Amino acid sequence: ASCIQHRLVVRDASSLQIRQLYTCLDQIQYIEWSSDSLFILCAMYKRGIVQVWSLEQTDWHCKIDEGSAGLVASCWSPDGRHILNTTEFHLRITVWSLCTKSVSYIKYPKACQQGVAFTKDGRYMAVAERRDCKDFISIFVCNNWQLLRHFDTETQDLFGIEWAPNGCVLAVWDTCLEYKVLLYSLDGRLLSSYCAYEWPLGVKSVAWSPSSQFLAIGSFDEKVRILNHVTWKKITELDHPATIASKKTIVYKEVEKSPTVDTERLSFPPTRALASSLFSTQSKYEISQVPVSLQYIKPVADRANPKVGVGMLAFSADNCFLATKNDNIPNAVWIWDIRKLKLSVVLEQLCTIQCLQWDPCQPRLAVCTGGSRVYLWSPAGCVVVQVPGEGDFQIMSLSWHSSGDSMLLLSKDSFCVCYLEREEV
Repeated sequence: ASCIQHRLVVRDASSLQIRQLYTCLDQIQYIEWSSDSLFILCAMYKRGIVQVWSLEQTDWHCKIDEGSAGLVASCWSPDGRHILNTTEFHLRITVWSLCTKSVSYIKYPKACQQGVAFTKDGRYMAVAERRDCKDFISIFVCNNWQLLRHFDTETQDLFGIEWAPNGCVLAVWDTCLEYKVLLYSLDGRLLSSYCAYEWPLGVKSVAWSPSSQFLAIGSFDEKVRILNHVTWKKITELDHPATIASKKTIVYKEVEKSPTVDTERLSFPPTRALASSLFSTQSKYEISQVPVSLQYIKPVADRANPKVGVGMLAFSADNCFLATKNDNIPNAVWIWDIRKLKLSVVLEQLCTIQCLQWDPCQPRLAVCTGGSRVYLWSPAGCVVVQVPGEGDFQIMSLSWHSSGDSMLLLSKDSFCVCYLEREEV
């Protein structure tokens, strides 16, 4: 699904043929599929309205108007039959049921980076709250929205919450001004508290491994710390130095080259396709000899949100690899072997890393840098893929299909789909 102003366009994922066209009341600012792909939500924050469309019954639609309360966020519940709307100034979260048309309210939600989290099985929801200048967590049962637990947290200014994939442990982390990661059980017991250091800027990113065995914490001191699920103690620290010296680490460096022009092929004026292939620069990976010095950018200390520390963390689907990006070294992706807890590969790009995401089915990493190329790495090696097309298609983000067979590439005002051929076994 994609939106153009007030129009919603639904296409077939394999052929990109248009299946449905819907017209909303105003410019669409956010869209989201229900978990079963039968409904699609369109949020118009400026007007405080959410419209829901059905893919099966094209004549059915739903309109939710928050009125004077306003609207700043909207999302589906895991069952795909309830919509959670957050009102302006985070006064409350309204839970709307599409089945019974009933409404429930959750008061005092906290305005933070990640204040609502669902367990992977969809049974429970945790909500970060702020009341009387203190942080609280409320845990709700999603099938009836009854409150299961309510407890205060040992945080100064809670910044985010995230469930472990098995739904047994809730990770809570504090603002970057105080290094604190708290781990709570489903019944609200504090299992462990972790603090790596005091005074400097603290936690920047957090990621659970798919097996729930590891919790990776990216910090402003350019390190990743990994906690284990048995004692919740640190098992290793992963450094991100500007110089790669280990001979066991493979460094793939992107190099750009201009193609040689074959004058016999050249027609005047050349066709558009021929001109684009002749005069556009191409890139490929070369293996660098260690030691390798990476481009290091010293952060500006007197500005807000300094470009420093580990800002991106992602585990592979098989739990074997961890990909990281250190914002001080913006052109490099670090790939760690979790089985050995060692650095395995570094991808050194020509431009700043914009997005990285693992294939949901196998250890294959896709990276984009704001240009017209996609970079793919797997244990077998890595490759540069040039996206064909007219004009300058700048890929700002990407998203894998759940099957791992295709990938959505997004620029500021357009998108394309990249289909990957599956190897015959």
